[in-house]
Amino acid sequence: MSLKVIAFDADDTLWINETYFDETEKKFCGLMEDYLSHQGISKELFKVEIDNLKLYGYGIKGYILSMIEAAMNISNNTIPIEIIEKIIQYGKELLEKPIVLLEGVEETLAALHGEYKLVVATKGDLLDQRRKLHNSGLGHYFHHIEVMSDKQEIDYSDLIKRLEIQPKEFFMIGNSLKSDVLPVLAIGGHAVHIPFHTTWAHEKIDHKVEHEKFSSFVKIIEVLKLLEKKNIPQK
Repeated sequence: MSLKVIAFDADDTLWINETYFDETEKKFCGLMEDYLSHQGISKELFKVEIDNLKLYGYGIKGYILSMIEAAMNISNNTIPIEIIEKIIQYGKELLEKPIVLLEGVEETLAALHGEYKLVVATKGDLLDQRRKLHNSGLGHYFHHIEVMSDKQEIDYSDLIKRLEIQPKEFFMIGNSLKSDVLPVLAIGGHAVHIPFHTTWAHEKIDHKVEHEKFSSFVKIIEVLKLLEKKNIPQK
């Protein structure tokens, strides 16, 4: 058995992302605190985000619209235009955040580049994710970038078909057990979990993952030891 493709999630696997959303949510709660407690504001925002996923998908633009809708709900449609302008500003600031690579990412990519076909498999807005990859300076390591509307079994199966490989030849690395690990294992691929220090509530699961094709490490560079330890032939 050999691996042909190693796929990487982008946000909070290659570079920092959720930290910026947490900072923005705190500012949003401060903006709306005359109407509701911070806990209540966060709860309403999360509810609106989840309801809107089927319409907007994942990404900052959908988040901006969800903040505006949540603000309207919380204020009973009395929110002043200045607050909406502030929310839009917060969203634009999110889109302009610097790309901060996580520890060991570039070293890992450099070691694997040329040995396997490397791809980015991530959720989010296409324009924004392409911008982040370009600004990260990592683009030359990757053969392909796939911005997925979701990360269900069918989405990975479609990606694997386009890559013209078998599930057993696919190896996924990401920070979300729900999106990057479980669906890949379910279709017969390999998956590695590299946890980030903060995780969006929608991406959390309530059970332990145990599978012969699953591993979890603290740092992404430890993946190199796994590949060597399992003695998987390189392409």
